[in-house]
Amino acid sequence: MNQNDDDTDWMIEDEAPGSQVRSGSANATPAPPPWRVLIVDDDVDVHVVTKFSLSNACFQGRRLSFLHAYSGEEALNVLRNTPDIALVLLDVIMETSDAGLHVARQIRDTLHNNLVRIVLRTGQPGQALEHSIILDYDINDFWCKTDLTTRKLFTTVISSLRAYAGLEEAHRRTQALQVELDAARKLLAAVDQHAVIATLDGRGHITSVNDKLCAVFQYSREELLGADARLLHAPPYPQDQLADALQALKDGEAWTDVITTWRRDGQEVRLRVTVTGDNGGAIIVGSVLQALKVPL
Repeated sequence: MNQNDDDTDWMIEDEAPGSQVRSGSANATPAPPPWRVLIVDDDVDVHVVTKFSLSNACFQGRRLSFLHAYSGEEALNVLRNTPDIALVLLDVIMETSDAGLHVARQIRDTLHNNLVRIVLRTGQPGQALEHSIILDYDINDFWCKTDLTTRKLFTTVISSLRAYAGLEEAHRRTQALQVELDAARKLLAAVDQHAVIATLDGRGHITSVNDKLCAVFQYSREELLGADARLLHAPPYPQDQLADALQALKDGEAWTDVITTWRRDGQEVRLRVTVTGDNGGAIIVGSVLQALKVPL
């Protein structure tokens, strides 16, 4: 890179400010943030030409903002400090004959950045086996610079940004679902500490139980799994309760009431239970309503 090249430095300013607002009133909507594109090449002219070719590009109402690196090490530093880069236009041959390939592998394996799109470019295709690179490296496109016309460059960049946008949206949804899942797990853990929980299949056989149920009824999990639910609540059942429970399950509704059962040592256990249907079976959640004697 020519550090004194004042005629070209103005063309490769790092990025346009993201805080610009669209022209109009003081209450104008802020412009959407630009797509960050990192150009990695040891030839300053490649940076200038690339930025000029893409200067008017716009995708989903967002302009392009260019970041620049002139070696593999510099590229990795930029990527570490700028996690929202959407696309890397990466030269293969820089300080070493495979510097770009090293960067591509580091992006995925060390930085664990699976969202950014990587487009390899080379000015010496004879020194790189295109097929093996595409197979061995997690890249998204590979071009010889002499073949990459302005139109092809534009097409490559837009298709890469479209892929990045889709992956980014999927990543956001996954993160939101993970937050909801974590909250549900915490809630379930709290319920699991407080209530007895069991699931039954369509034949009334126990398919799962929690530790609380095992402790209350004095059975091991191995004894309960696959057993008939009548092991915990032998008939006869109060007919009004049974009829209400069956009707509620038939209607797809939850049934809640107080029932009396007996644990292994014969002590009565009164539970307030809620029963809901589950693919022909049932989920039972109950709260113990009285203090139980601790066996000696």
